[in-house]
Amino acid sequence: MRPLARYTTLFCAAGLCTVLLLAQHPSAADDDAKPADSSVLVETRPATQGELPERLVAYGSAEPAADGRMTLSIPAEGRVTRLLVTAGEAVHRGQALLEFHLSAAATSALAQARSALRVAREEQTRTARLLEQQLATRDQKAQADKAAGDAQAALYALERENGGKVEQTLTAPFDGVIDTIPVAQGERVAAGAALATLVRHNGLVVTVGIEPADVGRVHPQEHADVASLGASPRRLPGTVVRVDHTLNPRTRLVDTDIAVDGDVLQGDAFQARIETGRLKGWVLPRAAVLDDEAGPYLFQLDGTKAVRVGVQRLGGDDHSVVVSGPLDPRREVVVVGNYQLEDGASVRKAAATRATTPP
Repeated sequence: MRPLARYTTLFCAAGLCTVLLLAQHPSAADDDAKPADSSVLVETRPATQGELPERLVAYGSAEPAADGRMTLSIPAEGRVTRLLVTAGEAVHRGQALLEFHLSAAATSALAQARSALRVAREEQTRTARLLEQQLATRDQKAQADKAAGDAQAALYALERENGGKVEQTLTAPFDGVIDTIPVAQGERVAAGAALATLVRHNGLVVTVGIEPADVGRVHPQEHADVASLGASPRRLPGTVVRVDHTLNPRTRLVDTDIAVDGDVLQGDAFQARIETGRLKGWVLPRAAVLDDEAGPYLFQLDGTKAVRVGVQRLGGDDHSVVVSGPLDPRREVVVVGNYQLEDGASVRKAAATRATTPP
């Protein structure tokens, strides 16, 4: 037999064997084509009833309270000779803030009042001596006494008004922080002009803006907590102390003051959560509730099947949510893996994690 014919015969025999083997054993591709019974791995929690605080979130900043700021002045003309503090500086009760020199007119008025009192007292003494000598009448003595009393009252009032000294030092009436110094060193000021504005040490409140529609939900004495939005966030307890009933013309919101139990920096920005009531319903982890075009929903387990349940989200906090809806308390709620589910999908529960003791 020729070599070419021999090779052809061997090739045909090998092909026939391959066909027979394929007919008896299905290929791996055929195995992959068979549909597999797939399920989604999930974690669940029991469906429980409960309640959470209902909170209204608002934003604002730390500002002086209505009674926490005082403007200091001297009701006399004069000149600021020396400034001893700057705006933003913390001061203590009795600390010197600035030095003040009365104007020439104020100094002259003070000298005239003292001179008038001296003359009136001298006349009072002279009239009393003449009365003893029967050279003056009791009516003249009464008039001299009245003139002395009027001069004393005028001097007392003037000294209370302008301090009674040509050189004066303005001091802090309480512990606090200098808000503004609206004058410059050497400046001449009118009587009663503002010289410094002082904010009490505990005179700051967090003023937040709430929507006009929410005004009826917020009342004084309600609990709140505030968190700084600065680089070092911290949360402090507080209490609502005032709710306006007019719109702030700049923000178009209603200003609400919260007294904070702790030190805050004036001008610092805050988020406030005001507790306005209690929410009652099904209390679940936030991840358990999803949303789509039909609204909020969740999944419960019916054996190994997922059942979609439409719910209404009532509120919650950073970790939990309160919902209402036709939940079955006997069925657990899917909290992990629910975003992969559809109504009726097959599921399998993850094994409970057990605490292990290190060797």
